[in-house]
Amino acid sequence: MSRRTVGLGIVAALSGTAVLALTWLLEALPGEAEMIARGRQLYAEHCASCHGDTLQGQPNWKRPLPSGRMPAPPHDASGHTWHHPDGVLFRITKEGPAAVVGNGYESDMPGFADAMSDDEIRAVLAFIKSTWPDRERLYQAEMSRREKERTQ
Repeated sequence: MSRRTVGLGIVAALSGTAVLALTWLLEALPGEAEMIARGRQLYAEHCASCHGDTLQGQPNWKRPLPSGRMPAPPHDASGHTWHHPDGVLFRITKEGPAAVVGNGYESDMPGFADAMSDDEIRAVLAFIKSTWPDRERLYQAEMSRREKERTQ
């Protein structure tokens, strides 16, 4: 493989990452600060009692509780929230995990359809995503982009 081929491959990869980062920034700019601030407030009101004030989740969140249900996972970069596209995160928050997992899955997390509007749920998710490092945000943004492509 020639140096030129390797160089072009690197440029292409970096260009793709730059485009993704630019897309993220352009989508995030209008009203994003206000949305994140509102999401932080709503998270404190509706989510922090289980998922933690600093999004750290409950202790031993990967092991079932005595009830057989799973503890609340962290929403920071140490958890798996950033592995899911926006549509999945929105649906889990609005309808509860059982709506996404199915098969009679039981969870201590309720759906928040009666407690928060769709825009408020989006604000909470914007706040959570704003706390992630760039790598996790870019990965999650790409997952969301792919999800949109599949559903269009």
